[in-house]
Amino acid sequence: MIIVTGGAGFIGANIVKGLNERGRDDILVVDNLERGDKFLNLTDCEIADYRDKRDFLADIDRGAYAGGVEAIFHEGACSDTMNHDGLYMMRNNYEFSKTLLAFCEREGAQFLYASSASVYGGGRVFREERAMESPLNVYGYSKFLFDQYVRRHATGACQVAGFRYFNVYGPREQHKGRMASVAYHFFHQYRETGQVRLFGASGGYAAGEQRRDFVSVEDVVKINLHFFEHKELSGIYNVGTGRAQTFNDVATATVNAVRRQGGEGPLTTAELIKRDIITYIPFPEALAGKYQSYTQADVGALRQAGYSASTYDVAQGVGRYVEWLLTRARPAE
Repeated sequence: MIIVTGGAGFIGANIVKGLNERGRDDILVVDNLERGDKFLNLTDCEIADYRDKRDFLADIDRGAYAGGVEAIFHEGACSDTMNHDGLYMMRNNYEFSKTLLAFCEREGAQFLYASSASVYGGGRVFREERAMESPLNVYGYSKFLFDQYVRRHATGACQVAGFRYFNVYGPREQHKGRMASVAYHFFHQYRETGQVRLFGASGGYAAGEQRRDFVSVEDVVKINLHFFEHKELSGIYNVGTGRAQTFNDVATATVNAVRRQGGEGPLTTAELIKRDIITYIPFPEALAGKYQSYTQADVGALRQAGYSASTYDVAQGVGRYVEWLLTRARPAE
């Protein structure tokens, strides 16, 4: 059996689908469906069973699943970077992860878990080294601290691979609300209003020119499954493209993908700004000192682990995502 925590969420549900495409349906999904609309992420997936997170933890405590688990993909976490409840964040993201690591080490099961590029904070070098890590919020700290725990306490009794996701976008993120990717928000803004709204100048960057490593969830799933298929690989790895691209790039790719589906030609960023399609809003004061204006994954360790496939750039990945969104969108007004 394979367990996917957060299996009804964004990355988790995509991993479930990816496992299905490789012929696996012996999957236990663990999640918290108090946000009931997340079930939509699993309607085209095949799973063996579902378990509420709280019941699952009780199962672990009483010794359930002994001898029956091949691997845990641990994607379950509070990913709201604006949630400042440290007690909740540490219980949900840190203590839960420690429990699952201990279980996998007892059982010899593969443990593949979600870390985050937020551990790097406002740094300029994004390499999997302690000197580069300085999170800006309690979410990032919860991920950072578990990575540190793994470095200090993993015994080698099982595969332990942590993935520092950069800015992931793609299908099955609609339930995330304001925490969904900018590609998701730009798509809906453009279809509803004919405009997209980006942050104005901040952090030394011109309006819309803040840069992130935007990575398609399709690539994220392929990387997870590469490690699942190579259980000799352990460590902490950046999961990104190795390219920093601007928010203007994402907005332009989104608008042009929608235009292409409507039979219209592409426009440059400058043309979109001139036509008032790309617009800018003041940078929020609440994000001052807590915002990464630049990220770019160093993917050297990932390549050394044998992952050689190319990754989608923004134009390719966002284009594919917009095509998927349009198949599910209501007709534009």
